Amino acid sequence: MVDDNVDSAGSLAMLLEMNGHAVATANDGPEAVKQANEFQPEVILLDIGMPGMSGYEVCRAIRQNPGGTHPRIFALTGWGMDEDRRRSSEAGFDGHLVKPVAPAILLEMVGGLCCLAPEGAAEAG
Repeated sequence: MVDDNVDSAGSLAMLLEMNGHAVATANDGPEAVKQANEFQPEVILLDIGMPGMSGYEVCRAIRQNPGGTHPRIFALTGWGMDEDRRRSSEAGFDGHLVKPVAPAILLEMVGGLCCLAPEGAAEAG
């Protein structure tokens, strides 16, 4: 879970943990890249509008990492215009969710994705 809004990241992490998911949080781009390399998550929920290193840049950096896993990365952002969605797709995001996302929808999505084998991951979404 990556969001420069500490409260938002913490709340969503708590929701996911209460529903059985192991969660790491980061509140800036460099920390997100570091956490992705160390934690090797199956799913990353990534804010786009962060200072310093945008979510687009974070997604590209994670995708360019030659080692580790290849997580499903979803934009979880307040930016929902067509141009924002196009840019997230070009950066390598697997999907684009606009805040606020209903907790039930988020839990259903993450629960279904975290259990997919890499070859089945393309079918989700």
